[in-house]
Amino acid sequence: MHRDIKQAVTSINDHSEILLIKKVAGGEINEAFYIETERRAYFIKFNQCVKDDFFQVEVEGLLELKQSKVVRVPEIYGFYENEHTKVKGLLLQWITGEQTNETILQLGKDVAKLHQTKGEYFGFRRDTYIGEIPQRNGKFKSWLEYYRQNRLGAQMFLAEKQGYLTKKRWQNMDFIMNHLDQWIPEKVAPVLLHGDLWSENWLVGKGGSPYLIDPSILYGHHEFELAFTELFGGFPKIFYDQYHEITPIDVEYVNRKEIYQLFYLLVHLNVFGEMYGKQVDRILNKYTP
Repeated sequence: MHRDIKQAVTSINDHSEILLIKKVAGGEINEAFYIETERRAYFIKFNQCVKDDFFQVEVEGLLELKQSKVVRVPEIYGFYENEHTKVKGLLLQWITGEQTNETILQLGKDVAKLHQTKGEYFGFRRDTYIGEIPQRNGKFKSWLEYYRQNRLGAQMFLAEKQGYLTKKRWQNMDFIMNHLDQWIPEKVAPVLLHGDLWSENWLVGKGGSPYLIDPSILYGHHEFELAFTELFGGFPKIFYDQYHEITPIDVEYVNRKEIYQLFYLLVHLNVFGEMYGKQVDRILNKYTP
């Protein structure tokens, strides 16, 4: 891997001496490294098994967030690919800093402002990934239909294909899909969403400033993202207090929050298996007779 690291740094015209290479956490998918050269520090992640456009999709998502001018993302330095081994890489700015009393407050404000960045349709101009799972998008006029077809429906059929959709789960999912308009609103504004916003997908930079990473970008209902932030431990209360100062909570949110969380739990069921089955079943049983 050190040869790939050297070639990756050289490919972006940094020919200075490499001073330090240190392996760091890169999530569930990638192998990642902190690289320090005489010129600057980098975060580099590699993967040999993903599709050719995997890192390109990530970059497009980061650029979409950056263009909103309301959230911070790492600078993008370039791509790398070893034609012989098929190892692919992405070189990003190394983000490091100390959290302050203002960091979580700022994160709440930033995400709320992001959710006021309006789009022209629901979905995204290209297909993306949620984890390593391909995520079909397209441009939809209806949030309800996008969520039914491209989110819940897609994960439902993948779960069936992989053998995770028992007869009871299928029946419950079928009921929810046919009655989705009871919970999911038709008339909402499409706003910019990170798409995979949980506690591991943001970093603290200089001065305690929050940075968003690893997006699965889309334009959708802001409550879809908000619901996911609450799923795996959630964010501190001050995050939500600041968020709701800018974007007040709808009284119906509590009734549809878990229908939105169902998508992410189905993703985890499809990736990690039955360890998420009970959480899926709990939501299915709650919303079906």
